Formats: sequence, C-alpha cells, structure tokens
Amino acid sequence: MIKIEHLTKKYGNHTAVDDLSLNIEPGRIYGFLGPNGAGKSTTMNIITGYLAATAGTVTIDGHDIFKEPGKAKQHIGYLPEIPPLYPDMTVLEYLEFAAELKGIPRAKRTEEVDEACITSGITDVADRLIKNLSKGYKQRVGIAQAILGAPDVIILDEPTAGLDPAQIIEVRDLIRSLGKEHTVILSSHILSEISEVCNYVFIISKGKLVAADETEELLTHMNGSQEVDLTVKADLSQADGIISALSAADGVDNVEVNDSTESGCISVKAHAGKDHDIREAVFKAAVGAGLTVLEMTTRSRSLEDVFLELTTAEDTADETDEASEDSDAPAKETPEYNTDETLKEGGDEE
Repeated sequence: MIKIEHLTKKYGNHTAVDDLSLNIEPGRIYGFLGPNGAGKSTTMNIITGYLAATAGTVTIDGHDIFKEPGKAKQHIGYLPEIPPLYPDMTVLEYLEFAAELKGIPRAKRTEEVDEACITSGITDVADRLIKNLSKGYKQRVGIAQAILGAPDVIILDEPTAGLDPAQIIEVRDLIRSLGKEHTVILSSHILSEISEVCNYVFIISKGKLVAADETEELLTHMNGSQEVDLTVKADLSQADGIISALSAADGVDNVEVNDSTESGCISVKAHAGKDHDIREAVFKAAVGAGLTVLEMTTRSRSLEDVFLELTTAEDTADETDEASEDSDAPAKETPEYNTDETLKEGGDEE
C-alpha cells in the first residue's frame, strides 16, 4: 500500500527524518510513536505530499508521491494536527467545499458528504457554524473531510490533542471503526493512544526507526521484565560495591544506584530480564553484601519505561559516535531491539 524507502528530510544542518524505510500494508491501524520532535509529523507531511523530501521515495499504491502526486493523493485522506477548518462555514458548507477540492463529481457530493457525516458522528451538527462547535466536534469534522472520497489510507496526526477524556474516548472509537474499512496511520507521542487503538507500532526517535512490531508483541516485550527498587542504609561511596554485588544475583541484568531523599540512604534499582522474578535473589545478595535494606518494592516495567529506553538510546548512541570520532574507543551499542526481525509482515528489512 505505502512503501517508504531511505526517506530523509533535512532543514539546513538539522536532520528531521534520517534514512527511514518501512512498509504500510492494508487492513491495519498503524501507530507512529515518538517524542516531540522525533520526525513523526514531518514523515506524515512527506507521505501526503505537503513536504518535499531531501532524499528517498514514497510510493502509494504504486504511485510515487513526488512524481505522480495527483494519483497518489487520491488514495489518502489526511487530518493534520490542527484541522484545516473554516470557522465561519457550516459543517455542510465546509464538507461540500472539501469534496469539490478533492474532485468528487458534483452528482456524488451530497451522498459522499452525508456518508462522511454519519461515519464521523456529526450529522446532528451539520447545519451549525464550525466556530460554535466543541473541540471534539471540530476534530470529528476534520476526520470527516479526511474520509471524503473513501480513500484507502487515512492519516491522522495527533487526533486527540487538546481533547478532554470523554472526547478522547469518542475519537478512539471512531478510529477503530475507520480501521474496519480503511488502513489507518495514527501519529502520536501519547503512548496510551497507540496501545488502545493500533494493531502495529513504529517507534521513531530523532528521525530513525528504533522499533517496529505488532502492538501485542511490543507490549509483551515491554511489560515482561521486572524492576526491584530498594532503599538501603549506605552512601554513594559504596555504589560500585553495591552494583557489583547485586549484578551477580541470578536474573539481574542491570543495577542503578542513586542518592535518596532519605538521609543516610541511597536508592537502588535492579532490573531483571524478561520473565525473571529477582526479588529473592536481590534481597539475599544485598544481605550477603552486609547492606541494611530499609524498603523493597517491585513492579513490572511499563510501556513508558521501555519507550524511554528505546528513544533515549538514540541520544546515547549519537553522543558516543561523536566521541568516537576523536577517540579509538569503540562506540557503545544501543539496547538490543532488532527491527530487522520485528518488522515481519509490516515491512522490509532495514
């Protein structure tokens, strides 16, 4: 459906999208997830033809967006982060105008507009001025214009930005219903939005693809490991010894030591690999090292934890690469998450 190959976009010395390659297949709701400034909106704008690329290609149903923009855009409906609405028009006037711009034949416009209103749930406000609508209804009007003409792909950039909780739930339900008839691409920096509605997730950081997988598989990867937090009676001068002692415990793959808000104590975090319960091993290792454990709590790592791990890994790698230019020391590798393997059905190997 959509094939992106070696896509790059630069603004002067700043690289917004960095050699991005992926495939979008029909019949799924895709999530583009990343922190603010990761390159999500830039990628969406290039796919839709709003921006030119510095390098690379975007092919939509066999049509190059740069060489055949008219034919390629016929397959796409797009809702930018800020809906392109005319506040002094009524909803019907605006949608009829949008239908005309999309080249929908006059004889079919009324039918297309009515269908878009029904699908997006705005029939009851069709005769009202857009400026008098709530934020949630304005977002629905934006979605209605995106689905005019029954495009194969619906691209939504931050569709729930600025909505209240009730409106967010309504828009989520609308996106799910759209996914039954269209391929949907949802761009967001809000993790809950992606996990709630998307079948497949691409995580982008600093313009690069850092992870891609089925949502359930990605969540399993993210939530399958454990973290044990300890408050121990010690000071930071003992950090190296504590890290060494706890790292030797069975199942522990990483230990962090930080200062504590409690006087005379430090905070220790021990991370486990997937499906390991390290509580007993960590406690015995701490006692064996002569530490007084004042508090110990455990939790499964959340979506936010691994998201931060994956996205901040790019910063660490970039800093190390810069340092390696002036040093013979090998560059530090980022945490392992193989996009070659996880792309599976959703894309080609990178």
